[in-house]
Amino acid sequence: MNVLFISPHYPEEMQDFTRGLAEVGVRVTGLGEAPLDHIPEQVKRHLTGYIRVENMADSAAVLARIGADRQKGPFERIECLWEPYVLVAAELREALGIAGMSVDTVMGFRDKSIMKDRLTARNLRVPQHVQVHSAEQARSAAAALGFPVVVKPNSGAGTAHTYDATDAGQLDRVLERIASQRRWLGQLSVEEYIEGDELTYDAVAIAGRPAFESVAQYFPKPLEGRNKEWISPAQIVYRNPYEPEFASGIKLGRAVLDALGMGTGFVHLEWFRKPDGEVVFGEIACRAGGAKLMDQINFANDFDIYREWARSVCWHSFEGIPHRRYHTAVVFKRAMGQGRITHIEGLSRLRAYCGDSLVLAHLLPIGHPRRDWKQTLLSDGYVLIRHPDLARCKEMMKLAITELRMYAQ
Repeated sequence: MNVLFISPHYPEEMQDFTRGLAEVGVRVTGLGEAPLDHIPEQVKRHLTGYIRVENMADSAAVLARIGADRQKGPFERIECLWEPYVLVAAELREALGIAGMSVDTVMGFRDKSIMKDRLTARNLRVPQHVQVHSAEQARSAAAALGFPVVVKPNSGAGTAHTYDATDAGQLDRVLERIASQRRWLGQLSVEEYIEGDELTYDAVAIAGRPAFESVAQYFPKPLEGRNKEWISPAQIVYRNPYEPEFASGIKLGRAVLDALGMGTGFVHLEWFRKPDGEVVFGEIACRAGGAKLMDQINFANDFDIYREWARSVCWHSFEGIPHRRYHTAVVFKRAMGQGRITHIEGLSRLRAYCGDSLVLAHLLPIGHPRRDWKQTLLSDGYVLIRHPDLARCKEMMKLAITELRMYAQ
């Protein structure tokens, strides 16, 4: 089988998905904008070919480039797990007559207005929302919904360029900021702010039916963690997603897959659990979750989710056995100060406290420039912890949040 895989090296987790495809016995051709010599060696060795294009967003030009390239062969699958290009992948499938999710189906996962309209038609609870085309419409929508509200791009990924506003003054500042970023307008949704916990439903589906399911929770909500530099964002993948406390979320996730006509592949759904127990849909994408969520799933289950996704999309089979032995937590760290990393405190104590439960500690080394925390979820590094007892896992996560510190100057 020949598979065309879009962006085989970026974001970083795509490198393991490329490996997964090769390991289930298919020939993988990469497609992307990067020159071949920019593709890491650990990716190249899993590719049988690579097609470079000038602009991935120009699907007509990409199609012409694929047709002109002698490396291509008859592709049986076109896959993409990076949010900006999932629609391009669907357009290419339709143009080439290749099986997989259609443009119309992908639009239900990509366009938040279409997404919520389709779910509302199935009587699924979504945040009240209004599509707006001007600042004045945004103000009117917020007044009708009642503050606080959330303002987000209609086709954005995660919490990028998403803001909350607690009053009219803050909303004006948000609208000014969006306008200054040239993201105005006609592509914004003003939504009801949902109080409560924010969790995920992650699944690999085969012909619309989940072959694997997982539940994670954010600490704090991504919108808060994304907009306050001092926070160390964290998330836990729960060992067993079928505990009673997650039953409503699992039910919602399955209903959303059905309502949106999910085909075969990964989905990453975010949902809210209100203080009164009500479950509310957040948003969904037909891709894998980022920010080390896939590694957490692997450490929770002692299998290879990258390979099993590949097996699912290529052969419609999921052979991995989820052992569900561990809760896994990841904590992302942001250095205090600007410039280069000068020192790290608390790592030795964290290692001593966690022992073998600290399975990964990838922090920027001394002397390395700080990353722009607004542009990366990974911040200046992360630690990954696992333990079979949830309370113990949370204790370790809390220690990493409060006492592991990085400094820059």
